Amino acid sequence: MKEALQTLWWRPQAPPLALRPLAALYGVVADALAQRQRAKAERLPVPVIVVGNIAVGGTGKTPLTLALVEQLRALGRRPGVISRGYGGRGPFPQLVRADSDPAAVGDEPLLIVLRSGVPLAVAPRRAEAGRALLAAHPDVDVLVCDDGLQHYRLARDLEICVIDGARGHGNGWRLPAGPLREPPARAEQCELLLVNGGAPEAYGDRALRFDLLPGAAWPLAGGEPRPLAAFTGEPVHAVAGIGNPQRFFASLQQQGLKVLPHAYPDHHAYRAEDLAFGDGLPVLMTEKDAVKCRACADARLWAVPVTAAFAPGAEEPVRQSLRAALSKPWPISPT
Repeated sequence: MKEALQTLWWRPQAPPLALRPLAALYGVVADALAQRQRAKAERLPVPVIVVGNIAVGGTGKTPLTLALVEQLRALGRRPGVISRGYGGRGPFPQLVRADSDPAAVGDEPLLIVLRSGVPLAVAPRRAEAGRALLAAHPDVDVLVCDDGLQHYRLARDLEICVIDGARGHGNGWRLPAGPLREPPARAEQCELLLVNGGAPEAYGDRALRFDLLPGAAWPLAGGEPRPLAAFTGEPVHAVAGIGNPQRFFASLQQQGLKVLPHAYPDHHAYRAEDLAFGDGLPVLMTEKDAVKCRACADARLWAVPVTAAFAPGAEEPVRQSLRAALSKPWPISPT
């Protein structure tokens, strides 16, 4: 049922009549809840930059969060990251370390820590995560909230909406008739509108493009990285348990690899048998998947990192928006 719905979501046509009243009901309930949360939003004593999207599924938020961490560091700031810790069992709030269990803290937060070393805390209530992080790292002077656009309990100083340039807003309908948590007009209210690939002009004059660039694959069992070109001589298994697995498969194909794709649900909890294909061929996976496969690592398994790179002319507007968010009079007393 879920796969059939998602197929309908991304087609450029109206959804079945039976789903439209449910979408209207979802919109009424979600909008009312958002209004109540905004009225009770908690303010943290440092600037908060929220990264999110209005559609379900992967849009490249986590690589973009990593890029924003580096931008903030380049501006002389000491960023921290807060996240819901989706898929983690807790307890919450919890600080994430390089040796944390992804089953406890979530796969994306652990990936961010391993890639950047940034202080990071997780909790369903992001303000709780923020307070825990600031207590443990009082030198942090700005927080990036990964995947927090709809978490209106948290006051924010800059909103960044990320759009998948290939899939866009799908059929333009809200859940469950379409992929949207909020209407397209919500994206236009954000200070920054960043489009992952595709044509940003389709989303207005303010939209800026970034791309996810794959890097050299690194072996989960240890050893030296290998360029993706080194895998072109034979087929490779490609494993992806992310919001948009096809994006990962296509990125490998664009590098000239012959891909045997294996798509799993987003945040899939891997077992060794999920990766046993019986032929000894290399298995390439996303870094998000790799953080959950370290316990079953062997010589076949490789992780492919991606880096968010801003298109020409896009980086400076992003920095200007960051500077504007950071220029407010801080610190303030939390409410």
